[in-house]
Amino acid sequence: MAATRLELNLMRLLSRCEALAAERRDPEEWRLEKYVAALEDMLRELKKQASKPAPELLNEYSRKVDFLKGLLEAEKLSSSTEKALANQLLAPGRTPTTAKERTPATKTVHLQTKARCTGQMRRELLGTDPLATDDSEELNIRKRKGLTSDEKQSAVELDAVLQHHQDMQEKLAEEMLSLARSLKNNTLAAQNVIKQDNQTLSHSLRMADQNFEKLKDESDRLEQHAKKSVNWLLWIMLIVVCFIFISMILFIRIFPKLK
Repeated sequence: MAATRLELNLMRLLSRCEALAAERRDPEEWRLEKYVAALEDMLRELKKQASKPAPELLNEYSRKVDFLKGLLEAEKLSSSTEKALANQLLAPGRTPTTAKERTPATKTVHLQTKARCTGQMRRELLGTDPLATDDSEELNIRKRKGLTSDEKQSAVELDAVLQHHQDMQEKLAEEMLSLARSLKNNTLAAQNVIKQDNQTLSHSLRMADQNFEKLKDESDRLEQHAKKSVNWLLWIMLIVVCFIFISMILFIRIFPKLK
């Protein structure tokens, strides 16, 4: 399916945003944030179109836009440790945006941002001025001169902090997994209880229907029996009346009236 004009515009703007994210920006730079907001609007409109792209491609667009949005939110954090953790949780795109890219630009931006945050954390621990030298110069100087004992200790402390945060994330993930399993077990148990209750209710309804049918049959039989009893009683009364009438006539014939 050929890409629509809206999708082409979204791809161009997304490529531009990835290029801006890869550059070093001033804190007062506003273009990237406005571009990302425009990307969100375009992505919503693209999802509403009848001739929208495949679901996999839409998910990839959403993944990249969410990555850029999370990158901007991470840059607004005050602590370098929080920035590093926030960038570590970001998920870059899996496929290149344009045909010229060999690797996804968001993945490159993720690696650059992660390295920048790590360097900032090390500068804070080592007490160096972040404006004095950039990351590449500082890395070359350290390669030439080597690390001092204090720097090694600071690096070890930094690794310990990063390891601690990673352990916390793993522990949190395990707790979430445990909660998910517990929720699944509770849901299955509730389903079993509801299933048993439904079976009991169905059995009760069947028994009620059977009892109703039996009661109806017995009522019909009792009504028929009552009708038969009334008929026999009527016939007996008629026979008795006839017998009394005939007896009186015979009595009068046999015993005439005295003069």
